[in-house]
Amino acid sequence: MHRKCGRDDCAHFQTATILNKDDDASRIGRGASARRVVFSSIGDLNPVRGNGREAMPPGKAQAGPHPERSPQQRQQGPERSALLVSSLRYTASSLFSVFFPSDCRICSLPLTNISRLPVCPECLDTMARFQGRTCAICGERMFSFSDEAGEQLCGECLAEQPAFRKASAYGSYDAGLRELIHLLKYDRIRTAARVLGRMLAEAVTDLRQEFDIHDAVVIPVPLHSSKLHSRGFNQSELIAEAGLKGAPELRVMKLRPQLLKRVRATESQVGLTREQRQANVRGAFAVTVPDEVRGKNILVVDDVLTTGTTVGECARVLRKAGAAGVWVATVARVMKPEMTAALEPLEAEEALAMSAHAG
Repeated sequence: MHRKCGRDDCAHFQTATILNKDDDASRIGRGASARRVVFSSIGDLNPVRGNGREAMPPGKAQAGPHPERSPQQRQQGPERSALLVSSLRYTASSLFSVFFPSDCRICSLPLTNISRLPVCPECLDTMARFQGRTCAICGERMFSFSDEAGEQLCGECLAEQPAFRKASAYGSYDAGLRELIHLLKYDRIRTAARVLGRMLAEAVTDLRQEFDIHDAVVIPVPLHSSKLHSRGFNQSELIAEAGLKGAPELRVMKLRPQLLKRVRATESQVGLTREQRQANVRGAFAVTVPDEVRGKNILVVDDVLTTGTTVGECARVLRKAGAAGVWVATVARVMKPEMTAALEPLEAEEALAMSAHAG
């Protein structure tokens, strides 16, 4: 015969139920502490006993120590990781080309790789170093009738030697290299400075035997304040920063863009003769701190060397301020379409004498 439960009986029953649930949870918790679930290197859920040092194979408990893996099994881990990374990269590139379609700014073909620079690797590979005989001072392209090695100068450097001792350029200012420089200067794609900086570093490397780089000061060709304000940056300074940063052996050189200032705006040099170019840039630059220039080896850097008039004026002002010597490094150089004949200094003097006698 059942009796009716009172309020006290119901409260007692609820309390007992809660205690039973707590006991079950406690037992479950103890079991969970003894058997955790972790991810194994082969992608299965693997229970682990105790402190997690002894893994159990899928579906079975293991009382003894984990068997030692074979060398082949050990090698599978890194291989699978590399395969996973490669797959993720391919997937990311595919998604990038689908959701962010873009074309190479040089060849106009679709870009398939994730990059902050909108230029395909194939176009970058075509920007090779200039190969050929050049003037030993200004770097102009020349040809020679002699196969003998030695310094050869162009006619302009023999007639009037520049204020700088030697100029070095990475490549010829044409095709893809010209377009890459335009991306930085006119399209303001600053990521191009990193690639151009690597090219500049190679040009600087060619000059390492000319002077001690540990005591050298790097000065980019400055822009006038009006041009700097409109463009927002000095492309030569960005390239110089990237070049020194990307080449550990060149980091000992000191970048000092503030030592040289363009005090007068100049007209475009396009279409001007050599004499007109020299008059256009005469007095356009000034050294701001002569004490930091005096007795130093100076490296003037620029994006493009056309005729050498601008960097020549910079070198003249720096030498007047007391620089021990001035060298020039640029990313590109405008090469004349016709090659200049290469002459040895003695041959050039004989040619000038013959010309004067014939006149």
